[in-house]
Amino acid sequence: MRAVVQRVTASKVTVNGQITGEINKGLMILLGIGPNDSEEDIDYMVDKIINLRIFEDENSKMNLSLLDVDGELLVVSQFTLYGDCRKGRRPSFANAAPPNLANSLYELFVLKCKEVGVKKVQTGVFGAHMYLDIYNDGPVTLLIDSEKQF
Repeated sequence: MRAVVQRVTASKVTVNGQITGEINKGLMILLGIGPNDSEEDIDYMVDKIINLRIFEDENSKMNLSLLDVDGELLVVSQFTLYGDCRKGRRPSFANAAPPNLANSLYELFVLKCKEVGVKKVQTGVFGAHMYLDIYNDGPVTLLIDSEKQF
């Protein structure tokens, strides 16, 4: 499982002209699911992301987590995080999970984020063409992989 995690002041996702998810201060997560991912990967990723100390404290040091600042979460599925561009000019997506598996794990990820106490969790629409507005704060952008490759 891979994630691009961005600290934001606001973010929203729009599908067919309709806003499907919108947050204020918090984290925008682009989430990619691999074919071998499991609930164990979800647990690792939820714990890692929710507890990342990337929000500033009273001394302007990145020392607070999403939960510490009562931040919000926008999670958007993104199979292209598994795009392999090493050969040729067209990315291969053979390493992305098939849609049925990816959707069920994506939904479980969102549910577990709610269960750990994130006050507001919003989403995109799985498999849809989406437009994102991301107001990156910092900018702070991190890559996280449940296989700990980076």
